[in-house]
Amino acid sequence: MASNTMAGLVAGSHDRNEMHVLHGEQRPPTRQSVAKLCRVCGDEIGVREDGELFVACHECGFPVCKPCYEYERSEGNQSCPQCNTRYKRHKGCARVTGDDEGSLDGDDFNDEFQIKNTRDQQNVFAPSENGDYNPQQWHPNRPAFSAAGSVAGKDFEGEKDMYNNDEWKDRVEKWKTRQEKKGLVSKDGGNDPGDDDEFLLAEARQPLWRKVPIPSSKISPYRIVIILRLVILAFFFRFRILTPAYDAFPLWLISVICEIWFAFSWILDQFPKWQPTNRETYLERLSMRFEREGEPNRLSPVDVFVSTVDPLKEPPIITANTVLSILALDYSVEKVSCYVSDDGASMLLFDSLAETAEFARRWVPFCKKHTIEPRAPEFYFCQKIDYLKDKVDPSFVKERRAMKREYEEFKVRINALVAKAQKKPEEGWTMQDGTPWPGNNNRDHPGMIQVYLGSEGALDVEGKELPRLVYVSREKRPGYQHHKKAGAMNALVRVSAVLTNAPFMLNLDCDHYINNSKAVREAMCFLMDPQLGKKLCYVQFPQRFDGIDRHDRYANRNVVFFDINMKGLDGIQGPVYVGTGCVFNRQALYGYDPPVSEKRPKMTCDCWPSWCSCCCGGSRKSKSKKKVHRGFLGGLYSKKKKMMGKNYSRKGSGPVFDLEEIEEGLEGYDELEKSSLMSQKNFEKRFGQSPVFITSTLMEDGGLPEGTNSTALIKEAIHVISCGYEEKTEWGKEIGWIYGSVTEDILTGFKMHCRGWKSVYCVPKRAAFKGSAPINLSDRLHQVLRWALGSVEIFLSRHCPLWYGYGGKLKWLERLAYINTIVYPFTSIPLLAYCTIPAVCLLTGKFIIPTLTNFASIWFMALFLSIIVTGVLELRWSGVSIQDWWRNEQFWVIGGVSAHLFAVFQGLLKVLFGVDTNFTVTSKAADDAEFGELYLFKWTTLLIPPTTLIILNMVGVVAGVSDAINNGYASWGPLFGKLFFAFWVIVHLYPFLKGLMGRQNRTPTIVVLWSILLASIFSLVWVRIDPFLPKQTGPVLKQCGVEC
Repeated sequence: MASNTMAGLVAGSHDRNEMHVLHGEQRPPTRQSVAKLCRVCGDEIGVREDGELFVACHECGFPVCKPCYEYERSEGNQSCPQCNTRYKRHKGCARVTGDDEGSLDGDDFNDEFQIKNTRDQQNVFAPSENGDYNPQQWHPNRPAFSAAGSVAGKDFEGEKDMYNNDEWKDRVEKWKTRQEKKGLVSKDGGNDPGDDDEFLLAEARQPLWRKVPIPSSKISPYRIVIILRLVILAFFFRFRILTPAYDAFPLWLISVICEIWFAFSWILDQFPKWQPTNRETYLERLSMRFEREGEPNRLSPVDVFVSTVDPLKEPPIITANTVLSILALDYSVEKVSCYVSDDGASMLLFDSLAETAEFARRWVPFCKKHTIEPRAPEFYFCQKIDYLKDKVDPSFVKERRAMKREYEEFKVRINALVAKAQKKPEEGWTMQDGTPWPGNNNRDHPGMIQVYLGSEGALDVEGKELPRLVYVSREKRPGYQHHKKAGAMNALVRVSAVLTNAPFMLNLDCDHYINNSKAVREAMCFLMDPQLGKKLCYVQFPQRFDGIDRHDRYANRNVVFFDINMKGLDGIQGPVYVGTGCVFNRQALYGYDPPVSEKRPKMTCDCWPSWCSCCCGGSRKSKSKKKVHRGFLGGLYSKKKKMMGKNYSRKGSGPVFDLEEIEEGLEGYDELEKSSLMSQKNFEKRFGQSPVFITSTLMEDGGLPEGTNSTALIKEAIHVISCGYEEKTEWGKEIGWIYGSVTEDILTGFKMHCRGWKSVYCVPKRAAFKGSAPINLSDRLHQVLRWALGSVEIFLSRHCPLWYGYGGKLKWLERLAYINTIVYPFTSIPLLAYCTIPAVCLLTGKFIIPTLTNFASIWFMALFLSIIVTGVLELRWSGVSIQDWWRNEQFWVIGGVSAHLFAVFQGLLKVLFGVDTNFTVTSKAADDAEFGELYLFKWTTLLIPPTTLIILNMVGVVAGVSDAINNGYASWGPLFGKLFFAFWVIVHLYPFLKGLMGRQNRTPTIVVLWSILLASIFSLVWVRIDPFLPKQTGPVLKQCGVEC
């Protein structure tokens, strides 16, 4: 990956023709090679003994190298992955079962049981000669090709270095035994030193990932119960609708409407979980395939994006830990670049990154030397574990203590910067050289770029290169729409495309550090897969959190969503994008469609005459002509892609342009290419007025054009982050992060899936990323309010999944899932009504259900039983604990009657009437103890509806029990149904009640709750008994009502 590093801050505005460069030098990019590659393993295909290119299948010519061809014949389905034609035996290849006797002459019999080591001297991962990549059509009734992600059979689990000599010899012997059974090696071959290399070569050809099917004993009962629950719901609603409660008709009608909506919401949530999927990756195979010893590292480069706005609300020490964990990734340093977006133009963050870059010179080599996890120092040093476990290096203890002291000093320096930033000078901030800080006015400032570290930056303490770190603050001017986080992310996409142009991008929030240093490698197992990778728009990781109380009172971990819903979506078209912890394919963000699989060619018969074959199917000769013609065009255009309904051509990934030769993105093409491109929509109208950026979009495998220089690239980077760059372009509409909602993540992923892209859900054994979450009630509700408001905005926009994208390639179950993500806030209205009905019934003495017959009660029991069994079976296949499931159910009610309700009305006011409503939060002091923030009470308007519901239902319970005591034994029967619904509401709102009451001098909330209920009931009973009134003796005299 080419590098462009400078040592000073560059600030400027393209519109004002301003550019200020303090100091810095640049380095030209490197070249990339292009080779004919195998579509299975990525190796060079090689040539035959006669010097001709090796061709495995003479029917379709699908590019497969000889080792993969032999491996497929011996252990696979013996067929070509493109046309499913059985492979014919080539000269020098071993005979396998099913070969025709006359398929080859017998002159190579002596060589039949020999295996040659076909490892190439040098392999470069690049597209094929014509740059095409065509994912293939698989035969539905055959097993997957041996390079696909779901290959059955024994899978090797490590490299030679991971085992001692005896274990390694045992593994190789077992492998040779299997080869002998298949006739691929001779039994008297002895111990050949080349066996190890052949074993590793076979290992590298294995798939990089596979699906782990959920046992049918777990998933089949789950599906059966779902169908049974649908049937039970049908009979339940038949009874409810045909037997109204005439004495409480309004209550009955409201309850039936609410129950129908709940059933609809359940269907939207349930059926996308019909086919949950688990996946596992093989990192050692990735390393053996792309990081072979003595060869160039062929792993794809990655640009990492970190976004932040206000360092006073998002502490710089947290952002610094995130950046340090990125710089210490277990990945080739020249292939990692970290871009930090400062959307608040804060000098505090600028200075903090400078300190972070200096500390990284010592922290990164320490992490890599001792392979520690996690590589964020704040969270590594606070671990309550035995840090000496598995550490045999005697110097580790000494170095760890020294590093911890240096980190404490680093924190002191960061905290000093924070303290200094609390009070801004009247004249504004000044940099160390006396220059005024360009971002003193955070709403009116030029774009700023500062590159730290990298190939020409400071080396680490061991003299090794560090990954590049880039500070970016986009230009802001009054009168322009900046689109908050989505706009900042799009600016990072353009800056990174100009400076590094890695084909993949990792997006992280500033408080989400990398907990697993191999996280990027996990994603590469999917994105660099020869078959699946080109169809993937992103790989999404689950969100995991630190600092949450043990009981997770407000369901901050969101385990049900990440471990049940997302795995269900992974079995359809892929998980939704959740805003962080996601590795993107850059081409998918540019609005391109995924590669279209070629249709399987029709089978022809050579027995027909030539004149008949022209009418009945075409001859091979004509096919070959078409193929030559397509290859010629393929030499001109790397691939035909569709972009928003139009065909777009993109050049190959090799060096194409010199920067000086690019004019309007089209110079350097010949006349045929130029006329083809000009006949399509102008690239500048979509991507903006930057020829460098437009060129980068045509380079599918990343890299920078040949002949670029750093000064021009920096100037162009300032240009692409100017505030007016996106005007009259497709940015935010069809390209990049999509504008129009505060939850831009849902919109962005939805647009990609509509174009036909797939996504993958990756759940490593060690959590890839960890972040922080608000643990007190008010902050949690405001977080949920923002998410729900974004869903309402999408519902009221043109991108609503109910009516958008029906001409695309979005699968129906995936559409149901997206509909559920934008409809769920509206459930708050029926939920609020349904939670009020029990209290009204208890206070009025009426009920929504008439007297039940024995037959009708069966449907009620069956419905409750099916709900319970569905939940139990869901927990069984997902592995989620019942506590996490119950917390999720409780917070669904708490959020539904508070944040979701306000989001609906706020969204309607904002979209329909242009009224933007904000809810203020006031706080009181919290305890200094662990999880003290959990007991922090902040009054907000969101607390009013659930508080009202709790009071209403508690009063209803007291009134209902008192009335039953007053009216005698006969009134207790109808009371139990009402009490059941009232207690259902109170139990679900119980965590809210605990948060409302705070610590209460450590008195358990449940004790306070029962004390109030029992005291109220006994008080009313006491009044009913009337112990202080004299008892009358004798007959009771009453007026008879008859005039005597």
